[in-house]
Amino acid sequence: MRSLYKRIIAMWMWSMTAIVLLCAPNAYSAQISNIRIGQGVGNVRIVFDADSKFDYKAFLLNEPKRLVVDAKNVKINPRVEQVTENSGLVSGTRLGSVGVDGVRVVFDLTQPVIIKKVFMLPPQSNFSWRFVVDIETSSEREFAKHIGNDSAFSSDKYMDSDVKKTAGKSSKSKHFTPEQKKVIVLDPGHGGVDPGAIGISGVYEKRITLAMAKELKEELDKTGKYKVYLTRNRDVFIPLRERVRIARRYDADLFLSIHADSATNRRATGLSVYTLSEKASDKEAAALAEKENKADIVAGLNFAEHSKEVSDVLLNLAQRETLNRSSELATFMVQEMKKSIRTLNDTHRFAGFAVLKAPDVPSVLLELGYLSNRVEEKQLQQKSYRKKLAVSALQAINKYFDNMGRASVF
Repeated sequence: MRSLYKRIIAMWMWSMTAIVLLCAPNAYSAQISNIRIGQGVGNVRIVFDADSKFDYKAFLLNEPKRLVVDAKNVKINPRVEQVTENSGLVSGTRLGSVGVDGVRVVFDLTQPVIIKKVFMLPPQSNFSWRFVVDIETSSEREFAKHIGNDSAFSSDKYMDSDVKKTAGKSSKSKHFTPEQKKVIVLDPGHGGVDPGAIGISGVYEKRITLAMAKELKEELDKTGKYKVYLTRNRDVFIPLRERVRIARRYDADLFLSIHADSATNRRATGLSVYTLSEKASDKEAAALAEKENKADIVAGLNFAEHSKEVSDVLLNLAQRETLNRSSELATFMVQEMKKSIRTLNDTHRFAGFAVLKAPDVPSVLLELGYLSNRVEEKQLQQKSYRKKLAVSALQAINKYFDNMGRASVF
């Protein structure tokens, strides 16, 4: 009897060993091969390279300040023992495990931050799967609001398992994807006591720009990809600087100011696109650097903490990046508009328009055409023509964000 019992135990142990061996190769759904950190102005992008997608959760902890990334059903390549590409915001990185099949990566922070975006990118070009976390500097108060599991950014499955574990408790975990909506602020030029240009028939520029902004908003809303706001949605006057402040309050990814032109030469016709000139940019940067002791000018950076030389460099870098982004959008806008609409020679032009001077919001000014030209004035009053303009602008904006997504993830 005892020998039979031993044989049963032996057979059970052999069966269990076989099951473990059979299951071992499939124990992990993904392997992380690399972790990279890229420093921006007041922000950091962290990228995990992996051979397949995985479930994740990212959250902040205090005392000490740190960003925590938990990945389920994942292992890390043994060669990725320690991330050495630390940045001004990240002072160190530690690897560990969480649960029976997960990995925990802890990023020690030098100052308060908030998590802006978390998403997984599918393979493209020479890249495999990439998991991306964007963080940016913040105040202590904002950091305190985003600490802990309630403010975690999670994938669907990770979020579902958290809900099961905390049945009966509320969960505020956020789910973000690459399709997270971009924020666009449309600025219908002029308004209220400021009519703008006056057309041959007496039409006011302020009415054309508002109608055009509403048409473009409608086209953008249809895509479901954007959150679109107007600096004004009725006939009111808004100072130029306030228009810029509105864009920054909405944390806009893009600012598009809409205008119509006028000229003494009534034969002048054609659409044009403006971005901020280098000379105007430098002058604006200098003025901003002196304003309010340089506090909170760009992405939460408190320039009062830095010397004048460092502050000037940081602001200049931010302004240059914004100018580059603005020029990219202008290029796509010109390409799309030329397909179906008359444009001026040298369509992309440069000037020091006040509404283009946000140091951290890519901004473009669109001159729809000439109200001083009888044909173009009539066209701009037609909803069908404005819709054609809106569709072309939408295609340019789509290309801009698609290109930015590919270029900004390294």
